[in-house]
Amino acid sequence: MEIQRPDQLLDLNKLVNKLLSFNVRKDLALRLLLGLVVLVLLYGSFYQIEAEEVGIVLRFGKYVRKTDPGLRLKIPLIEDVIKVRAQRQLKAEFGFRSEEVGIRTRYSPQGFADEASMLSGDLNVAMVEWIVQYRIADPYSYLFKVRNLTTEHPLADLVPGQTATFRDMNEAVMRAVIGDRTITEVLTIGRQEIESTVQLQLQELCDQYETGITIDQLVLQDVNPPDPVKPSWDEVNQAQQQRDRLINEAKAEYNQVIPRARGEAEQTILQAEGFALNRVNSAEGEASLFKQLYEQYRRSPKVTRQRLYLETMQKILPRLGGKLFLDNDAQGAMPLIPLESLQGVLSGTEQRREVQP
Repeated sequence: MEIQRPDQLLDLNKLVNKLLSFNVRKDLALRLLLGLVVLVLLYGSFYQIEAEEVGIVLRFGKYVRKTDPGLRLKIPLIEDVIKVRAQRQLKAEFGFRSEEVGIRTRYSPQGFADEASMLSGDLNVAMVEWIVQYRIADPYSYLFKVRNLTTEHPLADLVPGQTATFRDMNEAVMRAVIGDRTITEVLTIGRQEIESTVQLQLQELCDQYETGITIDQLVLQDVNPPDPVKPSWDEVNQAQQQRDRLINEAKAEYNQVIPRARGEAEQTILQAEGFALNRVNSAEGEASLFKQLYEQYRRSPKVTRQRLYLETMQKILPRLGGKLFLDNDAQGAMPLIPLESLQGVLSGTEQRREVQP
């Protein structure tokens, strides 16, 4: 048996210590790696859906379920979640772009003439700017039914220069509606009808394509003729406004004069008719009275003649000022008796007698 030297025993102990140290480090590294994997799996198992969002869960790229707002759980490395802002009202601008929205909106200086210029039914060009406000009513259809639906689409892969499908749909419907109307309707009286018609047709097209989009509102922001003809168009508008003003003033004066003249004419006619009716009735009454008097006179001429004389004198004498009664047989000077004063004295005496108790 070979006897080892002390220096050889020392080398063997060093080798054993190295082997034991290597195993401990390896075990610690495995534990750290396993803990890291567990943390990654736990972190990928939970996700948060905000109040205005809806979560669409995909398992190996296939739709499996829809989740509501809150803290949710999914299978890590197998399931993916796409968050869709279903409860938020979105906006699409056409013919212009807003760079900063606030108390005073700042618009992009870049021109969008190709997007805004449209041909009307009478072959005139109008620059139409409008806004569409919409919501995502069906997240599944919004994500998977139509490709590149909007620029905000989570799965959109638009190449430079390519427009979203929803914007193409808006332009197609707006150009079709503008093409069915004259330039005067587009710029003046037909704006509200155009808004309602485009909104209705756009919603029908979205339902037909199963986009999952609901149109809330469509507003024509600004409608103008092209810049080269805008001064001439403004002059025409001013002339039309002046024409309408003069017509309204003439109608106002007409409404003041004509009804008054018609009222005065009707009043004159009614007065004439009333006067004619009064004269006819009076004449008929006088004729009837005359006939009755004549009948009485024919029966007793003397009495009737005396009564008519007395009634006539009764009507005439009160209208005379001074009265002087003479006897046909009187001769010489006669004393004048003031009958009016005597009548007044007698009437005053009678009144005093009536007042005394």
